[in-house]
Amino acid sequence: MSDATDVFQPLQAADPSVVAGYRLAARLGAGGMGRVYLSHTPGGRPVAIKVVRPELADDPDFRRRFGREIRAAQRVRGAYTAELIDADADGVPPWLATLYVPGPSLSEAVARRGPLSVPAVLWLMAGMAEALEAIHAEGIVHRDLKPSNVLLAADGPRVIDFGIALAVDGTSYTATGHTIGTPAYMAPEQASGAEVTAATDVFALAQTAAFAALGRPLYGDGAGVDVLYRIVHSGPELSLLPEPLRPLFARILAADPAERATPGEIVEWCRQRLGADADAGGAPAVWREISGPEVVVPPPVPDPTPAQPQPLIGWLPPTRQEPKARGGRGGRRLVAAVGLTGVALLVSALTWWVMDGKGQRDQQDKTGSSASATGSSEQPSDSARESSADSADSADSAGSSGSSDSGDSPDSAALGADEPGPGTSPSSPASPQEPTPEPYPLVMLDTKNSVNLKDPDAQVKGRTGDIRFACQSIGCQLESDTSVFLQLYGKPGGTLEECRRLLKEGKNHRLPLAGAANGSEICVKGASGDIGLFVITTKSTAMPDIAFLQGELTIWRDAA
Repeated sequence: MSDATDVFQPLQAADPSVVAGYRLAARLGAGGMGRVYLSHTPGGRPVAIKVVRPELADDPDFRRRFGREIRAAQRVRGAYTAELIDADADGVPPWLATLYVPGPSLSEAVARRGPLSVPAVLWLMAGMAEALEAIHAEGIVHRDLKPSNVLLAADGPRVIDFGIALAVDGTSYTATGHTIGTPAYMAPEQASGAEVTAATDVFALAQTAAFAALGRPLYGDGAGVDVLYRIVHSGPELSLLPEPLRPLFARILAADPAERATPGEIVEWCRQRLGADADAGGAPAVWREISGPEVVVPPPVPDPTPAQPQPLIGWLPPTRQEPKARGGRGGRRLVAAVGLTGVALLVSALTWWVMDGKGQRDQQDKTGSSASATGSSEQPSDSARESSADSADSADSAGSSGSSDSGDSPDSAALGADEPGPGTSPSSPASPQEPTPEPYPLVMLDTKNSVNLKDPDAQVKGRTGDIRFACQSIGCQLESDTSVFLQLYGKPGGTLEECRRLLKEGKNHRLPLAGAANGSEICVKGASGDIGLFVITTKSTAMPDIAFLQGELTIWRDAA
C-alpha cells in the first residue's frame, strides 16, 4: 500500500463518470461480477461502487436474486464486514456501494510480505469468524469467502461481497459451465453440488487462513477440476501448517459439515491461544504491520457547476457596488445611499411598467415601432447597464412620466435594455425555449451501415455516417470522426440537461460497449451542436461477424 498508483487506477474510456449520482474518482479493479470504482458519499466518505457486468445485467433471474441478496446484505452490521450502504438491482446496469476499506486484500498482502505469523493468523481467523457470525445471523451464506474477499484495514480484516455469489448462481451465464465460487476455497459439499450452508463458509475460512499461513492454497494449485477432486476425495495435509494451528484446522476442515466448529467457537479458540495479547488489545500493531502504510484516498470529484447568468434585479455596477469606505461611517452611508438609489430605480421601473403597460400596447399596435423587436429580446450590454445606473439620479421623475416616441429617451436608458420601453411589450423577457425533442424509435446499426444525426431514419450504406458500429474479437464499440459519446449509468431516464452537462467537455469519439446492456443510455453530441440520447433495446455482440445494435434515438437540435 505504499504506492497509490497500485490501488487507484485512472478511469478509462469505457468507464462511466457517474453511477446513480456517485461521481467516480478512480478504478479499483474488476471481479467476477463486475468492475469496482472509488467514489464518495455526499458527506465525503469513500465508498466502493461495484457495477454489474452486462451479461449478468441482461438476465432477469439475476436481477431478481441480486435484489433479494442486497436487501438481506443491507441488514448486516458487523465490526469485520464492509457495510453495504446503497444498491439498485433495477439500475442500468445494476450496482451496489459498500464502505471503502483503505487496505490491501489478504491475497495482496501475502504476495507482498509473505506468509503471516501464527499470532497474525489467529487474529485473522477470529476477525473472519466474527464477520461470519454477523452475516449468518441475517440468513446469508457467503459462498465465496477467499483471500481476495478479505481486506486488511489498520484495525482488522473486513469480509466483503457476502451473499453476492448466490445472486450470480443459476444465471444463463453460469449455466454454460462457469463454476460458482473459487475452486481452491470451496468446501466438499459445494464442489460436489450438495447443499450449501453456513458450515460451507467455515470450511472456506479455514482454507483462506491456511493460505495466509502458507502463502499458497492448502489443496495446491492447478486446474480447477483437479483441485476440486482433491478437496472432495482427499483430506487436508495438516503437516504443512504451523503446529499450533493444526488442532483447530483439523476440526474446521472436517469433510462432514456437521462436525465443523461454529464461528463463535473459532473466535473463542483463537482468543484462548492469543492469551494476554487478546485481553490487552494487541491486534492493531499486527494489522498495521501487515497492511503497511495507508494510502491517501483521492478526494471526491466535484460536481461540474454550469455557468449561471447574472440576474438584472439587484445588479449594481462594480464601481457602485463596492465603494471605498471614507472615514468609517461615511463609507457605510455611501453604500446605503447607493443601495437605496438602486431600490428607488427598481420601484420606479415597476410602477411605470404596471401603470403605462396598456398605453404601450396601444402605441405598439399603431406605430409598429421596431423597439420591441430589439429591446426585449436581447441581453443588455455592459454600457447600457452602466448608462442606466449613471442616469438613475436624474431619471426618478422621468421613469413614471408616460410614453415617449424615441427608444433613446431617458425612460429607456433608466430602465435598461431588458425593461420595456416605449413601443415595447410590457411582458417580462422570456427565457430561451429548450429545443423540441425529435424521436426516432427504430435505429439499427451493424458493421456495414452507419447513421447521420441529421436524419437517423435514412441509414447510410457504408462507414461514412456520424455514428458507426464496429465489432472485433476484442469487443464492440461506437465510433465517430466528429461526434462524441458518453454512457449514462444509474436509473433510466436520461435528459437533455444531463447529456448537455456531461458532454460539455466530452472528447471521446470511441465508446466501448463492454459495459452496455439492453436499456443502457448513451449521450451523443454532433459537430453541429445536436445532442442525442440513444437507448439500447437490443444488443447482439456474441458473434462479431453478424453483430448489431438496435435502439431508440431522441435528438435535440442545436442544443449544445
